[in-house]
Amino acid sequence: MSTPETSQPKFVQGLGLFSATAIVMGSMIGSGIFIVAADIARGTSSPALLIGAWLVTALMTIIGALSYGELAAMMPKAGGQYVYLREAIGPLWGFLYGWTLFLVIQTGTIAAVGVAFGKFLGVFFPSVAADHWLIHIAHVPPIAVGPMV
Repeated sequence: MSTPETSQPKFVQGLGLFSATAIVMGSMIGSGIFIVAADIARGTSSPALLIGAWLVTALMTIIGALSYGELAAMMPKAGGQYVYLREAIGPLWGFLYGWTLFLVIQTGTIAAVGVAFGKFLGVFFPSVAADHWLIHIAHVPPIAVGPMV
């Protein structure tokens, strides 16, 4: 009588190169491209500088994606950046990163997506535009702190 082999459960590796690339591209581009491009264009006031900024950030993004690809190949564990930091510089830094991700990084990302959604929804529905106040309680005057307002 043979006994079935006992093996550890594993994740199903069902993503191919195209699917994984599409997921990374979608998360990198996101909704920020619609807001950031206009701000960079206003700040540089030059098409060449705008394209140069995009090329530099594209190169940095490719280098970062390749670095994470290498880390994922070296440490195929669930947890992503938490695992990489925990293994590289210790469990305290992985723990701190995890809580920072939860309290700051992801909430900021969600807020940015909400701002982009609200800004572009205001184009179609002016009642939710940025210059339309639903409840106007009071006007807060600008407070000067040194050279900043």
